[in-house]
Order: sequence, then structure tokens, then C-alpha cells
Amino acid sequence: MRLFFLSIFLFTSLLGSCQTKPEVSVEKTQEKSDKILIVYLSRTKNTKAVAEMIHREVGGDLVELELETPYPENYQAIVDQVARENGSGYLPPLKTKIPDMESYGIIFVGFPTWGMQLPPPMKSFLNQYGLSGKTVIPFNTNAGYGIGSSFETVERLCPNSTILEGYSTKGGIERDGVLFVMEGEKEMQVEEEVKNWLDKIKIKNGY
Repeated sequence: MRLFFLSIFLFTSLLGSCQTKPEVSVEKTQEKSDKILIVYLSRTKNTKAVAEMIHREVGGDLVELELETPYPENYQAIVDQVARENGSGYLPPLKTKIPDMESYGIIFVGFPTWGMQLPPPMKSFLNQYGLSGKTVIPFNTNAGYGIGSSFETVERLCPNSTILEGYSTKGGIERDGVLFVMEGEKEMQVEEEVKNWLDKIKIKNGY
């Protein structure tokens, strides 16, 4: 009889422990999923300005992508180099490292349009980290020709992520010597657009 009651006690204890462990795991996962990272690539600082606007609205961590070997300053030289990289599929090594990527659940990725494509450094970032299981939100500045294939490439490189609607705006036109434009009326216009976009996709400070 003692053995019978002892067996029931052990079985009940084991069952109770099995039922409580998943709850702890769910709580930890939920805690991680709320953390926001804003990663951006910016040459003329227009994408940086948009990234900072997003940061003011949603908080989180703000990180600029840097290369181990920076691109040349000359406009035509960088155009030619990027064309070669896009043609060959070369992914330039990143100087920027994000050791705690697993702690983020929401990743904003910002970039200009280069050659109507996603810039190679952002391809490097998405290829390196994968962002599987995370919510990915692209944003873009361009010279007036739009996003090209850049948003489609983000989706292709993040097949196991949830991709939300992106945001795009006209920035500088480096080819014509028009560089930083996110000031004055343009800055106020983009700030309002960014707020409306974040409301639409339901991402706010504290999520």
C-alpha cells in the first residue's frame, strides 16, 4: 500500500513539473520578441535621418552598417564597384557585428536604392543573420526612381521571417550633387509620413 501511494505521489509531482516548464519558456520568448533593432546603411545620411525618426517613435537599438573595407568616396567609382558586386553576387564583409541578435524580435532594415537593387552590404547583413522567426520591416530612401527590387530581395533573403509593409521616400540625388535633404519642410513631411506608416503597421514605442 505504501508503494502504491508513493507511486501516485511521484507521478503527480512529475506531471506538475512537466506542466510548468513550457510556461517559463513562453514568457522568455515573449520577452525577447518585444525588443527592437533598427539597422541601416546610409551614404548621404538621408537613410540615417529616417532611421533616427523611427528610433524616436519606437525606441530600441540603432545600428549603422559599416564595411571592413569602406566604399570609395567618388560617386562613379562606387557605382562601378556596386555594379560588379551585384553582377558577381559578391557580399562585402561587414565591420558591424551584432552579437546578441537572438534577443531581438523586431528588425527594421533601412537602405538607399543602389542600381535599382538592395545594396550589397544589406545583402551581407541579411545573409549573415538570416532573421528567421523575426518580424522584418524595410525602409528606404532613393533618388526618385523608387525601391526597384530591393523590398522583394529582403523577402527572398528572409524566407522564414514575417515581413511587414515597408516605407520609402525620395532622398538625395548624389549623381546630381544633391546630398542631404532631410531638413526643413522635407524633414517635417517625412516625420509625419513615418508616424502614419508606423501607426498603419501597428509598431509603437513599447510595441
